[in-house]
Amino acid sequence: MAARFRLTPNAESQLGDILEFIATDSESAAVRVRDAMYEAFGLLASHPQMGHARQDLTARPLRFWSVYSYLVVYDPSCEPLAILAVLHGARDVEQILRNP
Repeated sequence: MAARFRLTPNAESQLGDILEFIATDSESAAVRVRDAMYEAFGLLASHPQMGHARQDLTARPLRFWSVYSYLVVYDPSCEPLAILAVLHGARDVEQILRNP
């Protein structure tokens, strides 16, 4: 049985925006990023504790995983695994997490 995950509406919108932005330059690159993201989501759902806790960014019990230059923010305690955000690493992640 495949591990299960769900993207919150916020994460789904963020991922869509990222892929759309990449596709304006290269559709094949957007497909590669999309595939890598979904592969990571499945891996994290199978092993939810493998990400990093970042108490410098949030006191919430969230985990973080990098895919290319993007940061996947997820809640390892949810079933199915909840992908809360997909953000470019250069963004102010702490500020974004403060205002969900």
